[in-house]
Amino acid sequence: MILESVRNIGHKTLSIFQRVGQASIFLLHILGGIKSLLLRPSLIVQQVYSAGVLSLLIILFSGLFVGMVLSLLGYVTLVEFGVEGSLGVLVSLSMIRELGPVLAALLFSGRAGSALTAEIGLMKATEQLASMEMMAVDPVKRIVTPRFIAGVFSLPVLTAIFMAVGIYSSFLVGSIWLGVDEGSFWSQMQANVDFQHDLINGFIKSFVFGVVVMWIAVFEGYHAIPTSAGVSEATTRSVVYSALAILGLDFILTSIMFGL
Repeated sequence: MILESVRNIGHKTLSIFQRVGQASIFLLHILGGIKSLLLRPSLIVQQVYSAGVLSLLIILFSGLFVGMVLSLLGYVTLVEFGVEGSLGVLVSLSMIRELGPVLAALLFSGRAGSALTAEIGLMKATEQLASMEMMAVDPVKRIVTPRFIAGVFSLPVLTAIFMAVGIYSSFLVGSIWLGVDEGSFWSQMQANVDFQHDLINGFIKSFVFGVVVMWIAVFEGYHAIPTSAGVSEATTRSVVYSALAILGLDFILTSIMFGL
């Protein structure tokens, strides 16, 4: 029994390393197709609409309600210490440093990432990818790379929108409903939010999350078992792995950015 357990552990470990290596080679193949896309930018524009524009509604509403809730909770905490005027600092730093990049990436992976995995998986199940190979067309360069680049480009833009909507909605709740001084809200925010240390780091996070989410989504879709059950399992793995990767990378990036 002990030997059997050791064998199973070793087999699973080797499978994980094999999967990671396969995904790394696949990523290099994707990046190799970027040069050919320069001649056909319309492919990227179409996928930006599919991945980014169609995800805009959920980003807007999520940012709106997250900002409102954050303002309420922040006010309840700050008013006990008599520093409710710092609500703008609390909300802005929380949105820019953590909540904006992380929540936008999670929402993006759930909406665009899962749809992308299912789309490519169905192309494989219906042998569309195999048909392209028969016509001497590389499906990775023609199908996968435009979707990957569009997703990586779209997520930072959606993150910026999420941050802006969240901060403004928190201002409306804090100023109009809770009575926080408007000038204090904005002035303290401007004085304490640093462009390079906060904004740039937030967008670096969103870019890294975009690469990882798109990488997982296209890889799982392209290597899905060509059946309805296989596509369903690949879509589930895409969402789960993306969420775990986002949260794990957030901890690593935060510790690096703040020198901890």
